[in-house]
Amino acid sequence: MDIIGIIAEQRIREAQSQGTFDNLPGQGQPLQLEDDSQVPEDLRLAYKMLRNAGFAPPELEDRKEAQSIMEFLKHCDDEQEKVRQMRKLDVILARISRSRGHSVSLSDTNPYYTQVIDKISVREKG
Repeated sequence: MDIIGIIAEQRIREAQSQGTFDNLPGQGQPLQLEDDSQVPEDLRLAYKMLRNAGFAPPELEDRKEAQSIMEFLKHCDDEQEKVRQMRKLDVILARISRSRGHSVSLSDTNPYYTQVIDKISVREKG
């Protein structure tokens, strides 16, 4: 351990013995850690700053919209509207795939998407 680490450890132990860390806000509460494992390491700080300022990263917005469309598809009875929403969903998935650098498919994560595709029988306009 380097000298700075040794000094830091020593000061932490001194503060503990003096009771500096007693009765801190949130004591005994679970930590609320954010899962940013899907965010590239060089963008994590920027995304955190955006989140703290009330803005969401574009991929997060796309994921929320994709989930919303999936919920809509579960309850929609109009086949034409389902097709429109599924096309919109495909565009959103393509954007997410581009931002990640690899393919993203809802059929892998949400079996309902595949079930909808299998059940739709849309006549082509001729």
